[in-house]
Amino acid sequence: MSTTSAMTGQALLLLGGAVVAAPIFKKLGLGTVLGYLAAGVVIGPLLHQITEGEEILGFAELGVVFLLFVIGLELKMSRLWQMRRDIFGLGTAQVLATGAVLSGIIYALGLLDWAGSLITGFGLSLSSTAFALQILDEKGDTNTHYGQRSFSVLLLQDLAIVPLLALIPLLAQQAPEDTTPPIEDFAIAVGAVLILVVVGRYIINPVFQILARTGAREIMIAAALLIVLGAATLMQMAQLSMAMGAFLAGVLLAESSYRHELEADIEPFRGLLLALFFMAVGLSLKLDVILANWMLVLVAVPLLVVIKALVIYALCRLTGSPHNDAVRIALLLPQGGEFGFVLFSAAAAAGVFSSDIASLLVVVVTLSMAMTPAAAALAGRLMEAEAEEEEEIEEDFEGAGADVLMIGFSRLGQIASQILLAGGRNVTVIDHSATRVRQAATFGFRIYFGDGTRLDVLRAAGIERAKIVAICTHNIEITDRIVDLVQANYPDVRLFVRSYDRRHTLSLRARGVDYELRETLESGFLFGQKTLEELGVGSAQTAAIVEDIRRRDEARLAAQAVDGFTGGHDQLHSKPVKPEPLIKPKRETATTVGPDEEIAAGVAAS
Repeated sequence: MSTTSAMTGQALLLLGGAVVAAPIFKKLGLGTVLGYLAAGVVIGPLLHQITEGEEILGFAELGVVFLLFVIGLELKMSRLWQMRRDIFGLGTAQVLATGAVLSGIIYALGLLDWAGSLITGFGLSLSSTAFALQILDEKGDTNTHYGQRSFSVLLLQDLAIVPLLALIPLLAQQAPEDTTPPIEDFAIAVGAVLILVVVGRYIINPVFQILARTGAREIMIAAALLIVLGAATLMQMAQLSMAMGAFLAGVLLAESSYRHELEADIEPFRGLLLALFFMAVGLSLKLDVILANWMLVLVAVPLLVVIKALVIYALCRLTGSPHNDAVRIALLLPQGGEFGFVLFSAAAAAGVFSSDIASLLVVVVTLSMAMTPAAAALAGRLMEAEAEEEEEIEEDFEGAGADVLMIGFSRLGQIASQILLAGGRNVTVIDHSATRVRQAATFGFRIYFGDGTRLDVLRAAGIERAKIVAICTHNIEITDRIVDLVQANYPDVRLFVRSYDRRHTLSLRARGVDYELRETLESGFLFGQKTLEELGVGSAQTAAIVEDIRRRDEARLAAQAVDGFTGGHDQLHSKPVKPEPLIKPKRETATTVGPDEEIAAGVAAS
């Protein structure tokens, strides 16, 4: 009973600390991450109310596991493949370059021998996934270019922990007794990944269909937790990162029809456990180690942050990032990472260096984490003036707010907006291309620079006053993301959406949008109708043929929505209609352009 009471008391302290500290630090502009960290320091090292910081940290690392699962749900395999250059190019270069520089400095100063310097340098080259992604999420920058590059580096760093852990027995003074051949370890790792791929592709969806029929909400939540923890445990058994297993599970389920429900079920656990992780880092801070080595710590922490920031900045510039993005990435990832705790503990247990050195390294990593929010805030001061002007354009929505909010000024959007304006309706347009914004503004459009996938931008553009949101973006993934964002936050707003093809049309109808249109559908009908008329078929007959094909297409779409669609692009899946009787075309018939085509051409050209 006393144990239960003690656990309850600790839980109350942690929850109370989070509730008090997070709003205060958020109000001060320091971010919730630093608030959780400060609460942990006060509860543990200062007041000594909780002394089992390491034990809590081991459990709280599940927050990182859940975080990477949710991120994986947002990344389809095709998108991950598009990021391969940043992951394996920039990410690998960052780990190798930063690890080599730090290892060289540590060895040159005579702080450790070559083996200890190698593990320490490469351990410190890893950054904190939890801290960096939380800051990106708070700023709404996860889907920006620099946010995606930052995530690519973090993902490679998580992969790098595997070979670094495998390196420890080779560098240890005494080899462990139960070592296995490297080829066997590699085979086990590959086998675990293959099992995860098979289960994610062929088993999880049918299981969820069965569970969904029960209508039991708690079973679906339990299944979501089982998937995340099961994938993480499988990877851990294969001596891989638990977080990496959860991330792979998320990626495999990114195209599942249950993706949004999974994300909603996991989100509360992710938030609480991630907050607990940051507090546990503060709890495990050893003030006695800091006091005993305060001079070394005072030099080591800022030196680590500066060296990592400079190396990351240089690599980002060499790989094509502009100055603004390079500064943001460099000052987002200069800290040590949570996987450093695991690496340094394993190195101390294997005798690579002493436990006192491991404790000191944990303190350095923890304090570098504490500096992360301040370092990220410093990025704004180091950005070029051009970037600051661009930010002002993005945030300057004075005069925005109309009955129609159009997101994306594509060809279809340009034509539709002219019709709306000609009908006496005001339209607010936001687009992410600064060039397109400047060009359209010269023609008198009320257009603003902004990212339509950000909720704060939509609010600034007046979505709360809009009766209709017209989504005219080119990219399917961006379109779907905006649809989900608007429906989740403004369910009463009517959504008119530009569709890419039949598959996208069915997906949008399943989401319940109010109206969707394939950009080429009506123009294709008109093109075919005019061609038939030129071949001698009467206009009434061609109009009837087009209407019949439109009706067949709509019926087929309704059937496919029920049965599931396996085709691609704009296949109509209906038998061609044979008009009666056709006039044979002349061999040399001049093509005439009617007034309708001239109007369409004029509008499209504008």
